[in-house]
Amino acid sequence: MTQQQDPIQGLLQKQKLVVLDGAMATELEQRGCDLNDPLWSARVLIEEPDLIRQVHADYFAAGADVATTASYQATFEGFARRGIDHEGAVALMRKAVALACEARDAFWADPANQVGRSKPLVAASVGPYGAMLADGSEYRGHYDLDEDQLMAFHRPRLRVLVESGADLLACETLPCLAEARALARLLAEFPGVSAWISFSCRDGETNSQGERFAACVAALDGFEPVVAVGLNCTAPQFVCALLDSARGVTRKPLLVYPNSGESYDAEHKCWHGIRDAGQFVEAARDWFAHGARLIGGCCRTTPGDIRLVGQWAREN
Repeated sequence: MTQQQDPIQGLLQKQKLVVLDGAMATELEQRGCDLNDPLWSARVLIEEPDLIRQVHADYFAAGADVATTASYQATFEGFARRGIDHEGAVALMRKAVALACEARDAFWADPANQVGRSKPLVAASVGPYGAMLADGSEYRGHYDLDEDQLMAFHRPRLRVLVESGADLLACETLPCLAEARALARLLAEFPGVSAWISFSCRDGETNSQGERFAACVAALDGFEPVVAVGLNCTAPQFVCALLDSARGVTRKPLLVYPNSGESYDAEHKCWHGIRDAGQFVEAARDWFAHGARLIGGCCRTTPGDIRLVGQWAREN
């Protein structure tokens, strides 16, 4: 991992808003991938890695300042269930980061892409313990594990990702404070490494486990390696209230990358509702007004959504 203490602050010193990328898994589905698998987007690391690289490239071209790697579901336990040994799992985790770095470096090699832009970052995705379980636990919490046990689970994967060449870690879709604290504590074992931490939230006040979002944000304020904090994989209508609750309880930049606004039908494994890129960028303007300084998208958002957010950010 690039040993820069706060790469996010480096971007924010040059621009008022850091534009994150959008969905990886649901974008891969739109491009024909079958992700009906416990490995989710990590399955494509095995079967169609070039497609992952292309999705990253499309987000950079759309205006993303940060790419989040396809390692959310990449765990030793998950790969082992597919018959992939430790060395094979390490190689796949590193590949997830390499694909994003390759797309970033190819994008940046064109001088035309450097006009009015900062060199984009690569954030290695660290999904929650519940993502490994592949049973929806990242939207419930209540793991029945303490912080030390969660640290033990995350430690081996963090070690690989820290050494992978990414600029920072994206510890995302965390349902509870215990897991966030476990990861924040674990970062101290890797000097010079920084990360953002984002929670999944179920309403305008609480994370997925039911803890006050503002209290969770405040609890992370003293962890120096945590360089931004916020929410993702959350319904967009809750974002402004969550931001309002968190403003004033942290010195860290707030980040948001919610879902598109569609709702997921777990029984039939499909999405309902209307996705409107125009509405997404209008909402992003509100999120900025309510304190967000890193904005992107999660499930069902696309390069088209990120393009509009990027255009607005650079024109204002």
